[in-house]
Amino acid sequence: WRKLRYYEAMVCRQAQRVIACSSADAKALATLVPGLETVVIPNGVDTQYYRPGAVSPLPLGPQVLVFTGKMDFRPNVDAVLWFCSEVLPVIRGTAPAVQFYIVGKNPHPRLEPLRRLPGITLTGFVEDVRPYIAAAAVYVVPLLTGGGTRLKVLEAMAMGKAIVSTALGCEGIHVTPGQEVLLADDPQDFAAQVLALLHNEPRRKELGCAARSFVEQHFAWHIVAAPLERAYAL
Repeated sequence: WRKLRYYEAMVCRQAQRVIACSSADAKALATLVPGLETVVIPNGVDTQYYRPGAVSPLPLGPQVLVFTGKMDFRPNVDAVLWFCSEVLPVIRGTAPAVQFYIVGKNPHPRLEPLRRLPGITLTGFVEDVRPYIAAAAVYVVPLLTGGGTRLKVLEAMAMGKAIVSTALGCEGIHVTPGQEVLLADDPQDFAAQVLALLHNEPRRKELGCAARSFVEQHFAWHIVAAPLERAYAL
């Protein structure tokens, strides 16, 4: 980490323009290079490719929870391990038929014990994550570490999914809790939010519609591209 810290600072000093994907990332870079001026431009999402009805959902069942991501990335590994050990048992106490799909390539060996647990599926690499997201009753983002803005969250929001996330999971996206997504950091609270959505389809649709509208207004490519072009032109 010391080598990486030195390298990142060196690169920032050499660059004519430094662009960060979130305010938190910009602040972190400023600690490496005091006085560094950054331009904050968030990640974006293809709102035509990721949209409700773009693909048919897989027939996975009515009470499906989905998480997507590269599954040898430590924050993703830690997230699903925490969810499976601390949150999912609480959910199953009330909704024993719940299925949890972990969708993403290169599952880390730390995740292998999950394969032996009922109701948990590690898909490994899939050609297209959208049919899994479309099949989700609730999309979960139990991230505890990491930075930037989460592409997975933007993709699920663009597809009109009801989302329960930790606060860190939505960092940099500036959602209004309870309006576009539900936020919870405590295992019991996280489970309660998921259960409430599983038993309330109108609320799921309401959140999903608000999430889709929010992404269209703030994170569609044509919106993100404009300030990026201006940054290059400075």
